[in-house]
Amino acid sequence: MLMINEEFLKACRKEENSFVPVWYMRQAGRSQPEYRKLKEKYSLFDITHRPELCAQVTKLPVDQHGVDAAILYKDIMSPVPALGVNVEIKPGVGPVIDAPVRTMEDVAKLGIIEPEKDVPYVLDTIQLLRKQLEVPLITFAGAPFTIASYMIEGGPSRDYHYTKAFMYSDPEAWFLLMDKLGDMTIAYAKAQIASGAQAFQIFDSWVGALNAEDFRHYIKPVMNRIFSELRTEGVPLILYGTGARHLLQDWNELPIDVIGLDWRTSPREAREMGVTKALQGNLDPSVLLAPWKVIEEKAKQILDEGMEEPGFIFNVGKGIFPQVQVETLQRLTAFIHEYSSKKLG
Repeated sequence: MLMINEEFLKACRKEENSFVPVWYMRQAGRSQPEYRKLKEKYSLFDITHRPELCAQVTKLPVDQHGVDAAILYKDIMSPVPALGVNVEIKPGVGPVIDAPVRTMEDVAKLGIIEPEKDVPYVLDTIQLLRKQLEVPLITFAGAPFTIASYMIEGGPSRDYHYTKAFMYSDPEAWFLLMDKLGDMTIAYAKAQIASGAQAFQIFDSWVGALNAEDFRHYIKPVMNRIFSELRTEGVPLILYGTGARHLLQDWNELPIDVIGLDWRTSPREAREMGVTKALQGNLDPSVLLAPWKVIEEKAKQILDEGMEEPGFIFNVGKGIFPQVQVETLQRLTAFIHEYSSKKLG
């Protein structure tokens, strides 16, 4: 097992850093020409089912951009077929489910995941990467609300009408669904950590669609159970969601190590709101299409605020998208390292 660069893990633990570590959500994939060439031949699920190929895709941005952590290449829906739900990843659309979960009967029929049997390729990829990487490996799962939204809506949604209607109209079925997805998340995460994952991030991408009161009642209990169970695994735990500024204080009460911020909330604002966890974020990825002078100014502001306290990881406030140039990410990574090392040194 190789391990050289621990700056990311130190930041997760709110220890002093010699420079601000950086990685980018969706750093492995769409913005890389090598990846696009692979996608001409393989689907996302094809790649994730081939450990050597998946490890190559995961490791590519580490070698290419010089980032301080790798994140396993896969989709948040990867474990869902194990429950008996047929998922198709449609290009340009996202996860599509032809038989949405809409009733108590649908929920009751959901199975359980056995990671070693159902997703062995994920675990094999993690083990392979631990022999190849010189930076920590982050793995992840989707949070119950976000996974449920795909299962109930049948695919991506802008308003989550069916999801909220199900939640409000049949609380018994909703909480059973949360329990089943919570069990899946815990088992899936523990298997990944046992295979060598060194940090674990939960993406609750769409939970910002709920108000704070509904989050506390319908979602927070299962999130608390998941993170409490994973707490004993001894790896940093990260939570990220989009449009979740109004939930940050509730998130801060969860047994997690790092809160991921989107571009709407700055590190300083989060701390002024009472957030005491380590922070990760929060460059608006759209900025990456602007002139370098603008990118540098925005990055400098985020770094200056982030470095006001120990425990800061630079990231984008949402995933990297296809139009971002490799050279831009290389230049940004080098700037973050150079600027922060001078400030912290």
